[in-house]
Amino acid sequence: MNAIWRVNPQKTALLVIDMQNDFVLDGYPMEVPMARRRIPRMREVVGECRAAGVPVIYTEHVLLDSFDVSPLESAYNPALLTAGMRAGSFGSEIVDDLRPGPDDVVIRKHRYDAFHNTQLETVLATVSGPRQVDTVIIVGTLTEVCCDSTARGAYMRDYKVAFVGDATGALSDEAQFATERNISTFFGRVLSTGELTAEIREGREGRAE
Repeated sequence: MNAIWRVNPQKTALLVIDMQNDFVLDGYPMEVPMARRRIPRMREVVGECRAAGVPVIYTEHVLLDSFDVSPLESAYNPALLTAGMRAGSFGSEIVDDLRPGPDDVVIRKHRYDAFHNTQLETVLATVSGPRQVDTVIIVGTLTEVCCDSTARGAYMRDYKVAFVGDATGALSDEAQFATERNISTFFGRVLSTGELTAEIREGREGRAE
């Protein structure tokens, strides 16, 4: 897809999707090795966004022990009935390397799409002033599940989507490629960390002028 729009940091928010211990750490229930390898790129994106004044919003995918809050998810993956992303557990927390800052927002969710029955829409509509954000940057994991679902949810709500290919982590290279192809064809732009950084800095310099 051609660059029919560019990232304007004054109109943008960053979504860091589900970079929790259970998804990232070696040997944990939902381990995604690619997500762990790409933490340095994610940190770069977070740092660049903070420097540019772009709001940073984290999501945590949370399940409960008291009842099955996501029954179809656990039906497709029965291991989730007993382990993974439990509310209040170490595994549900954001990894230390991407720890949210005091001014960041954390959104808890029970479905793949971070917009579904969460406060995300309200936060995006107000975090930079009323209706100022029209673009979301997406990094995190799983590329082909929660990142993809959230990108589509953003598109359906008329947000421009900047999907950072080398700062999202899938279960396989094939899944990563397929998701990037779908996003770039139908739902947004797929950028590298370097390309995103260049556009953010360009936007900052334009504001300074």
